[in-house]
Amino acid sequence: MPPWTHLIRFVAIEDGQVHLGQLVDTSRDVGLESVNGVEIKAYLIVGDIFTGTVTDHIYTVSKLLSPVAREQCSYIRCLGLNYLDHAKEANMQLPKAPILFTKPRTALTGPYPAAITIPKCAQDGTSDYEAELCVVIGKSGRDIPEEDALDYVLGYTSSNDISARTLQMVTGQWSFSKGLDNSCPIGPVLVSSSIIPDPQTLSIKAIYNGQIVQDGNTNDMIFSIKKQISYLSQGTTIEAGTIFLTGTPAGIGFFRTPKVVLEDGGDIRVEIGGIGTLVNKVVYESL
Repeated sequence: MPPWTHLIRFVAIEDGQVHLGQLVDTSRDVGLESVNGVEIKAYLIVGDIFTGTVTDHIYTVSKLLSPVAREQCSYIRCLGLNYLDHAKEANMQLPKAPILFTKPRTALTGPYPAAITIPKCAQDGTSDYEAELCVVIGKSGRDIPEEDALDYVLGYTSSNDISARTLQMVTGQWSFSKGLDNSCPIGPVLVSSSIIPDPQTLSIKAIYNGQIVQDGNTNDMIFSIKKQISYLSQGTTIEAGTIFLTGTPAGIGFFRTPKVVLEDGGDIRVEIGGIGTLVNKVVYESL
């Protein structure tokens, strides 16, 4: 079998165990099909996301999971204010260098049926979405030249940078307000960099309760994926398993009129061309 191109992590109907798999039909949007109860088949991958081998054994998906498990994720690095149209809507000057914040691994979660959980401290009418292209690093490197940066990418998936705006605005450091548990859903499928040779050509949308609220393209990034990896690897080892959230286009709820807020029971989706749709329900915690 050839190397994987469309990797999913899932619970199988056949044995109830967690597996990695290569989608049998790569043309389908498995994020939407999972929500709609459509049967999804995958070839079993033996090994991990970095060295896994595709077999000819086929399993049926019971539940989709985050394509990268928390224990495989070494670091979540996030870029703020990295789209021209988003900087314009925020009425902010363009940054001279990438604005970096981080999320803990406990923020990582997967696609539907996994939920975005809003804790009591963020249930104040300012919980927000940010549709983002997610980059997964496949090999470690330091001081990476810009022209070689994409060689370090394992693949791409969809992500949502869930943000508690009140908590964000009281400090200049955003990691806490954007690092709450289950505030970093990714998925549904990790698409190999061999399939997406140029990540600056992808459409990106956020859809909340059936309404398109963000509609952009990765060609509007201020700092390209190449520049992000090269800049952030200066004197710093970027380990395999690192996840990059690469910024969001215009249309976040905080800047809309009237404001759009993630409500309990809401349906938020991130759709990226060539990857598919990350779907999550919003759940307000009761404790």
